[in-house]
Amino acid sequence: MKMSRRGFLAAAAAGGAVLPRIGMGAETTKTERGRFPIALNTGTIRGYGLPLEKQIELAIKSGYEGIEPWVADLVRAAEKQGLLEDLRKRCADAGLRVVGAIGFAPWAVNDDAARAKGLEQMKREMALVARLGGERIAASPSGVNGRDVTLDLDAAVERYAAVLRAGDAEGVVPQLEFWGRSANLSRLNQCLYVATGTGHPKACVLADVFHMYTGGSPFEGLRFLSKEAAQVFHINDYPEKPGRAEAQDRDRVWPGDGLAPFPVILDALRENGAYPWLSIELFNAEYWKNPVEETLKTGLEKVKRLQG
Repeated sequence: MKMSRRGFLAAAAAGGAVLPRIGMGAETTKTERGRFPIALNTGTIRGYGLPLEKQIELAIKSGYEGIEPWVADLVRAAEKQGLLEDLRKRCADAGLRVVGAIGFAPWAVNDDAARAKGLEQMKREMALVARLGGERIAASPSGVNGRDVTLDLDAAVERYAAVLRAGDAEGVVPQLEFWGRSANLSRLNQCLYVATGTGHPKACVLADVFHMYTGGSPFEGLRFLSKEAAQVFHINDYPEKPGRAEAQDRDRVWPGDGLAPFPVILDALRENGAYPWLSIELFNAEYWKNPVEETLKTGLEKVKRLQG
């Protein structure tokens, strides 16, 4: 991957300061009390096979403040006329924020034709998110994560900038996401290089405890994220075994049940005045053996406990 040392150091050093306020962070009344608001990434209950309307109902009943659904569930809900709009009202009436959505549009691939299709897919998905009242969407390294793929980070800057412009048109913020097992965009420093390189006021990074661990990103690096640059943070944990080289998504455990240094993680964000949504995202099939209500309650309690 092409990335000059001087260029990265300049971008990383500015990463916590160059992005102006955009008004999309957690609510001021919450952040003033020094508390991180908690959201449900619906991947956490994906094994139950529930439709979007049931996911929302359960999130409300369980006491979550926000929800981060997967685009595939929005697509299915959109097949029923008026359902997304109805669910938007249900969320608003209950005070449940749709803090983002998880999609896998291949917006960063090298092939021009495939990338154009990926950008159009991202636009369609952002339109669905907007219909639900959502604020953000993941811009993942889907399509450029294979070990045989090379991604020039300067090219990624241009491609992410195009996604951000599309987001402006839809009223949805694309968050640059990294995957620890990806060959490209696998670390926080790479995302900082790309995000700051766009010069776009809404450029931001979607970080994840598990992906930081598997990709080898030092947790201390979170101090480069301002509250505008870190709007949603995927929270989970990793066990001692299997180790870093073998750990897979299915090995994620509840926050606080593994080895993640949460005092370091949360303090790095607090010291910057960044109180992003802590969105619980894990895919542990053992948890899916329990009633879904118990799983949701456990996740919420685990994250609350981390904050004291």
